[in-house]
Amino acid sequence: MKVIICGAGQVGWQIARHLSGERNDVTVVDNNPDLVNRATDTLDVQGIAGFASYPDVLEKAGARDADMIIAATHSDEVNMVTCQMAHSVFAIPQKIARLRSKSYLEAIYSDLYRRDHVPIDVVISPEKEVAEAALQRLAAPAAFDTESFLNGKTQLLGLSLDDDCPVVNTPLRQLTDLFSTLSAIVVGVRREGVLFAPESNDQLFIGDQVYVFTNTEDVPRTLEVFGKASKKQDRVVIIGGGNVGLTVAQALEERTQRVRAKVIERDRKRAEVAADNLERTIVLNGDGLNADLLIEANIARADAVLALTDDDKTNILAAVRAKSMGCPMAICLVNDPTMVPLMDPLDIDAYINPRSTTVSSILRHIRHGRVRDVYSIGDAEAEIIEAQVLSTSPIAGQQLRDIDFPEGVLVGAVQKGGKVARPAGSLRIEEGDVIVIFALTADVPAVEQLLQVSIDFF
Repeated sequence: MKVIICGAGQVGWQIARHLSGERNDVTVVDNNPDLVNRATDTLDVQGIAGFASYPDVLEKAGARDADMIIAATHSDEVNMVTCQMAHSVFAIPQKIARLRSKSYLEAIYSDLYRRDHVPIDVVISPEKEVAEAALQRLAAPAAFDTESFLNGKTQLLGLSLDDDCPVVNTPLRQLTDLFSTLSAIVVGVRREGVLFAPESNDQLFIGDQVYVFTNTEDVPRTLEVFGKASKKQDRVVIIGGGNVGLTVAQALEERTQRVRAKVIERDRKRAEVAADNLERTIVLNGDGLNADLLIEANIARADAVLALTDDDKTNILAAVRAKSMGCPMAICLVNDPTMVPLMDPLDIDAYINPRSTTVSSILRHIRHGRVRDVYSIGDAEAEIIEAQVLSTSPIAGQQLRDIDFPEGVLVGAVQKGGKVARPAGSLRIEEGDVIVIFALTADVPAVEQLLQVSIDFF
């Protein structure tokens, strides 16, 4: 497949990395020559320096015979015009655009929207994706990462193991014997900064970060087994009243179980907009780092603080200050992946990486075919792939123990006829089953060969 990626920033680079690694013909376009050079030097891609919305630039990028264009620049307007040019001038079949402005999103999703007027096949909203990720973190407060699969029937939980974890120094194969009715299975372990897929004889140690698959109804018990408390979040303080913070606050207001939320926003105009769009949420105008304002927000009695401004350092410092003032849980938005190692030493419970959520969302739409979902782990270290098994797949008809999966691959769950089965070695994979797989990034192409989905785009 021939793909043009407009925008060589963090999101564009990661998408180019994934698609080029799967032997697609990828061309990256950006008006910053340094970013283009970084992409061409580190990835197997072609690069064009220029404005993505210019027809002559798209012509040089090979738009005449392109199968897909992904407009992921930092400008909504450039992304929309790029898709318009791709449609009107070059007739590119599939067009994906990243849009941030709430005004644009409301217009595009309204009844007045017509594809011929705004020819975008898939709209990706980073703010919406991040807001949904924040709400998921809030739903599983003891996890630093969480995502649902199989239509919400299974859950991926990222858990940091502390001194009070009951299963440390225990071989993983013994977990099945100790908790025979529990669906939880450890599919990934990050130890001293290195992520790997564990074997049955591996043990878990204090300080490990583990990725656990479990049935949704087993989440409370799974958290208990790994030494984590499950507590409802009734009082929440949101620092940052921009698009992300406002979306989260509105979602909390819509919940049937009432959540008392307060929003702190430094910019007065943004604070006024947030107050106008919220009914039951208190909006405070001021600096989220100000101790007096946090006291006014009753931070000591809050169950969680969400630092969702557009500044990483503000989010990290606000989260640390809130915890020092008595808030038991802190979730912060972090754009810079080099900041992530600071989360644990600073006692920040969970973080949201907008790049990871946006990349996952775009991959979910690109890998259409039989792949139903894709979730990117960490700094593109691994992927969770949910896919339906084809009759022609090499794994169809085989027991799990007989399938030659790469070392960096583990099966997290299997759905058979609407029911979720624990992936035991004797489980036979049949045509039509839906399988959820954890795969280190280097092993993703091999997984796609086993599933026979690498060519199943749109």
